[in-house]
Amino acid sequence: MKAFKAKAVYQNGSFRSLPLFTENGIVISREAYEGDIISFEDKYIFPGFADVHVHLREPGFSYKETIGTGTLASAHGGYTAVCSMPNLKPVPDSAENLKQQLDIIERDACIDVYPYAAITVGQMGEELSDMDALAKDAVAFSDDGRGVQSDELMEKAMLKAKALGKMIVAHCEVNDLLRGGYIHDGEYAKTHGHRGICSESEWKQIERDLKLVEKTGCAYHVCHISAKESVELIRQAKAKGLDVTCETGPHYLILDDSNLQEEGRFKMNPPLRSRQDRLALIEGIKDGTIDMIATDHAPHSAEEKGRGLEKSLMGIVGIETAFPLMYTYFVETGIISLEKLIALLSDNPRKRFGLPGGTACGESADFTVVDLSEEYTINSSDFYSMGRATPFEGYKVKGKIIHTYKGAEKIF
Repeated sequence: MKAFKAKAVYQNGSFRSLPLFTENGIVISREAYEGDIISFEDKYIFPGFADVHVHLREPGFSYKETIGTGTLASAHGGYTAVCSMPNLKPVPDSAENLKQQLDIIERDACIDVYPYAAITVGQMGEELSDMDALAKDAVAFSDDGRGVQSDELMEKAMLKAKALGKMIVAHCEVNDLLRGGYIHDGEYAKTHGHRGICSESEWKQIERDLKLVEKTGCAYHVCHISAKESVELIRQAKAKGLDVTCETGPHYLILDDSNLQEEGRFKMNPPLRSRQDRLALIEGIKDGTIDMIATDHAPHSAEEKGRGLEKSLMGIVGIETAFPLMYTYFVETGIISLEKLIALLSDNPRKRFGLPGGTACGESADFTVVDLSEEYTINSSDFYSMGRATPFEGYKVKGKIIHTYKGAEKIF
């Protein structure tokens, strides 16, 4: 048996002063213990965070990130479970292709990795993947990076996913509305001569998908929402009782297009939008319309991100900075409680995606030890990820991850 003591332990939605008791790597219920206790004094114990939107880049793009470096970076950020996106080579659109990723996960991952399978063959949006064969090993189905353009094909995918007991996780983007844009179609784009991406390209496909959800009864989750219209559509869908959830990222909650600079580390898809959009996202977090925080951790090489705002590839890293940023800008400022933040980072994603682990009795003892008082400056050279492109370089934050445990064993 092992017992872990801290200033407070988060368990089942609230903080308690009793130690966290474990046996054979599993959290157990106990009131007293006479053996050695691992004490973290003035630190806090939280359930390991779970990120349902991470790009680990392997197989196919290991010069950007590997499953080894990506999961170590995740542990550095306090995460013990991630869902890995399918824009890989080969695309996990068949059991054979997915097995290549599963083999690397088994060999190299230091935390739990739950891979997505593609909705369509090659993520090309023309025919469904082998969803029957993939369902056993896939956490859900997604074509992340691309929206499924065909209404008919998306309806077929939803019906098949429902029959298989799986969720559709959608990157929503109408290709015809992109018009060569690469940042938000707002004030910065206008004043600096950049081509903009309109918010409608996101919310219009969400609107379409929600109608299909109502028709099919499919479980549905929306990736990285960024627009105020998206928040309102999802709010209305939930009021109707549809089986719908969504996520947003720390960068959409803290930054907007007024923070843009002419550097690739400010370029991601969807883009940083207006102040009004950011405020609507914050309201969505506060009222429960937005269910969880996901980082969309998307590492690229330094060369790919060093071509300026127009020509750099889209995507930033974020899994090592999500907790301190959200704690500093949302809990310390009184916008949300610490308990709410833990729900957004751990409880809610685990519940929605069926991910085991945490600090509840009977679960694998997957937890992180955090010093909420420690202040530091974000420095990308300290990252364990191979990616370095963060818009938060130089930001001062509070809340440092000290240790991360998996099955009561220290992994970071």
